[in-house]
Amino acid sequence: MTTSSVDERTGTTYDDGSSELLESLRGYLPDDRLEAVEQAYEFAEECHREQMRRSGEPYITHPVAVAQLVAGLHMDAHTVQAALLHDVMEDCGISRGELTKRFGVDVADLVEGATKIDNIPSTAAPGGKGAVDAETVRKMLLAMAEDVRVVIVKIADRVHNMRTIEYLEPHRQHEIARETMDIYAPLAGRLGIWQMKWQLEDLAFNVLDPENYRRAASAIASRRAQRERFVRRIERTLREALTTAGVDANITGRVKHLYSTHEKMQRYAAEGKSFDQIHDLFALRVLVNNVGDCYHALGVVHQTWHPIPGAFDDYIASPKESLYQSLHTSVMGPGARPFEVQIRTQEMHEIAEYGVAAHWRYKEDAGAADRQYEERMAWLRHLIEWQQEASGTEDFLESVKTDVFRDQVFVFTPRGDVRVMPAGSTPIDFAYRIHTDLGHHCTGARLNGRITQLNTPLENGDIVEILSSRRSAGPSRDWLSPELGYLGSSHSRQKVRQWFRRQERGENVARGRDLLERERKRMGIDDGPDEFHRDFNYESFEDLLAAIGYGDVSLQNLSNKLADHGAPPVATPQLSAPTVTSTRGAPSVRVLGSAGLHVTLARCCGPLPGDDIIGYVTRSRGVTVHRRSCHNASNAAESERFVECDWGHSGDLYSAAVAVHAWDRVGLLRDISTFVASEGVNMVNVSTEGHDDRTITIHLTLETEGRAQVSRLMGRIDGIRGVISVARSEG
Repeated sequence: MTTSSVDERTGTTYDDGSSELLESLRGYLPDDRLEAVEQAYEFAEECHREQMRRSGEPYITHPVAVAQLVAGLHMDAHTVQAALLHDVMEDCGISRGELTKRFGVDVADLVEGATKIDNIPSTAAPGGKGAVDAETVRKMLLAMAEDVRVVIVKIADRVHNMRTIEYLEPHRQHEIARETMDIYAPLAGRLGIWQMKWQLEDLAFNVLDPENYRRAASAIASRRAQRERFVRRIERTLREALTTAGVDANITGRVKHLYSTHEKMQRYAAEGKSFDQIHDLFALRVLVNNVGDCYHALGVVHQTWHPIPGAFDDYIASPKESLYQSLHTSVMGPGARPFEVQIRTQEMHEIAEYGVAAHWRYKEDAGAADRQYEERMAWLRHLIEWQQEASGTEDFLESVKTDVFRDQVFVFTPRGDVRVMPAGSTPIDFAYRIHTDLGHHCTGARLNGRITQLNTPLENGDIVEILSSRRSAGPSRDWLSPELGYLGSSHSRQKVRQWFRRQERGENVARGRDLLERERKRMGIDDGPDEFHRDFNYESFEDLLAAIGYGDVSLQNLSNKLADHGAPPVATPQLSAPTVTSTRGAPSVRVLGSAGLHVTLARCCGPLPGDDIIGYVTRSRGVTVHRRSCHNASNAAESERFVECDWGHSGDLYSAAVAVHAWDRVGLLRDISTFVASEGVNMVNVSTEGHDDRTITIHLTLETEGRAQVSRLMGRIDGIRGVISVARSEG
């Protein structure tokens, strides 16, 4: 390999990183495989010779960097070759046939697989950006089912692109970072490649939320010297204790990465805890020789420091689906400072660091398979089967994010068989995981021998027994209500929706009509738009109602679409009445047939641009504008004092009163505030009203641009955990 390349236009010499790559490969690949990698590098360098990156560097620096990341996982030679060549088909027009002739079928398959993931058209499916995201995930999962090395190359490709993302336009940076956080980082974690997962999260975090990124970095850096002294102290103490106990161990300290620290800070703040109380901000990692020494070392740790109750996980006895194994315990250290200790063998550590990539470590034959690898990828085969049942893009993405990209809990059948469930799963989810028919006829459950509610979240170690009856009428529609918490798995929700699809169509249409009318009333929309069903890609309005009835169209999606159609009407030339000049707080309203009148907005109903309005001529305050549906307007005795009004043009802000009824919980107001801020809305007043049934009503006064913005925001708030209803208030 050459160690540098020259920009022929400027004569500038760049170090392309190939010498460092070669040095890394010498550490674990035999000489004949090194020669094959060098041939791939030379071909890639020739293909990309005239191409430059936005940073001004020759393009070859990118595939070399991706290959270096892959080599860091000790992947086989074919994967390193594919990393070097992953862009030659798309960017240089090289055919699969030529790659096969030069480098063999295996390398050509890997490069073609990576290219297929890239070639996702912007109109992959109806629905816009979400459909493209779904197609990205679907193609990556299918590629993983065929050969997981394709996705390892794509994850490495994304890591390097995120490292150099500052050269892109701001909006593209945000789009790529969002996709990285939603898809690539969770996928790396699901494959057990934690070192790449953490890098992707931190890099995306810096783009998406730079202020909180700096805050987390500052919180860690401010105590760096103090923390290093503390880590050295507990390292020394534990090393001496393990030596005395006859346990041979290698001890290192590690600090939690920034995005994870930020998440912990947010969670602890919601619980009223301080940054100093985060017990796994830094940890000691203890590597021992065998499994017996793991438990011996655990005993030594607990003898040395007091364990924190409820902060112990045995992932050796119950490995994660990625086959991650380790003992995790949190203890109270010197000065009452909590910290975490992770204990594992060297082999477990390799799997923890490299995930599925550990399958290829030290292997010359990339096609070799073992039982562990097959077990590690079993979840993927199950997922592919489930996705075939998904009814659309929304269901597919929901399933991936809840059933794949989320933590798991380990529960047991009465016979002692282990079942791995997504965190937040309930006994009903467990029933559907065992068998669809058992889920449909589930009437109750025993948790650890005791009858429990069907919406009880499962925890690690629970023994679950399902009670069922053939006389059961089937699933309850309440199971599909997120706020009731009956289902935590997308797989279960799909099964319940399928059951309702098979029921009487007329019943679903009637229920869908009721739900649609309720949403219209809640949002103050008198009638639905023509061809509304087209927005959801249904052939008829009745098909849309049926889909709403059996839960295929969520209420949040429905309210968002209604809000889009509730935008303020555009002024027409036929209306010649004057418009009141608007200032902040003075509405831009046209009173038809009258000029020079003072106009105020009624406080009782708080009309917003887009609402159907009517004016009432008062004796001393000019015209007061009400919503037509306002009870004060409809009850007014002197009908001759009403005048027709219309909204004019204005960029002003209008006050809107919104009432949120929800189950009281820690962090509820914070979550609502986050959604309000993300919509760009100013919250000028908040008051709360508690109720005896442990619910709360939060009254919000918002400065908004009009009804469309309020409706859109109400739809988002309605999806927050624990929210029962959201409605505009009337005084």
